[in-house]
Amino acid sequence: MAIWKFEPLAQERIWGGRNLEEKFGRILPEGKKIGETWELVDRPEAQSVVEGTGQTLGSFWSGTDRKKIFGSRAPDGLRFPILIKLLDAQDKLSLQVHPPAGKAKELGGEPKTEMWFFLETKTGAEIFAGLKNGVGRVEFEKALSMGKVSECFHRLGTEAGQAMFLPSGRVHAIGAGNVILEIQQNSDTTYRVDDWGRKDERGKSRELHVKQALESIQWKDHEPAMVQPRGERLLVCDFFKVKRWWVAPGEIREIISDGKTFRYLFVADGRVKEEESGEEWSKGAARFVTADHEAVILQGVEESTVVEVEFP
Repeated sequence: MAIWKFEPLAQERIWGGRNLEEKFGRILPEGKKIGETWELVDRPEAQSVVEGTGQTLGSFWSGTDRKKIFGSRAPDGLRFPILIKLLDAQDKLSLQVHPPAGKAKELGGEPKTEMWFFLETKTGAEIFAGLKNGVGRVEFEKALSMGKVSECFHRLGTEAGQAMFLPSGRVHAIGAGNVILEIQQNSDTTYRVDDWGRKDERGKSRELHVKQALESIQWKDHEPAMVQPRGERLLVCDFFKVKRWWVAPGEIREIISDGKTFRYLFVADGRVKEEESGEEWSKGAARFVTADHEAVILQGVEESTVVEVEFP
């Protein structure tokens, strides 16, 4: 029965910046463009570690107490199936797609369904998600050959507090000026269609994966809308469930466990106080609550937004 704080893992990206340090309290390496911090991860190349103990997420998942820690709804599998990141897009990300389950194995990749929750957005910030109406494979490949493939993508303006669901196979890109909490399947397979002609500091372009992307794109996926919340529930899919709730100053929120799932809590805005420890969680704070922890009681210190992730 525990509430753990995991150490974020900073990832340098050509499109990144310093917002995760300046606005969300992450400790970043000096002089680097950091595009991502991996907040909760269990992969061969990256492991979340509990602050102060050295214990890893993977060791908990593979241990004898899996059901106690992760809940009775924890699926079978070698690794914890959800990966949570913070993204700081100071420049546009590549136009890309993740392979759907029916294609991933054939292409040598992993499927990746994800959701973006927008934490901060600059004026005019946007995303690219899905295809424009009337665009099919023929139109897409023609635009690709002409260097105009971005014109095939549906574009949506973004605001803090919105969310976008991205099932694997949906073409997408994050535009500049977005800071995002990303909840996804535990996968790191991305097929880039186009990277805006961008080159790194050595004058080298990043690899494209056009053939794999064309096989992965869902060609009937046209002009999706932002997630439409149902009360505090933002989204339920096959891989995760996401809630969002507001806590006013002085308001008490009791999060009661049914023992069926862990809960990952992220303070998207404001500040709350956790009753048992007396600790205040500021904007950017993240905690993993084990499934056997009976209840977490939070009190609003400021007007606050808390996002909760769990198994569906």
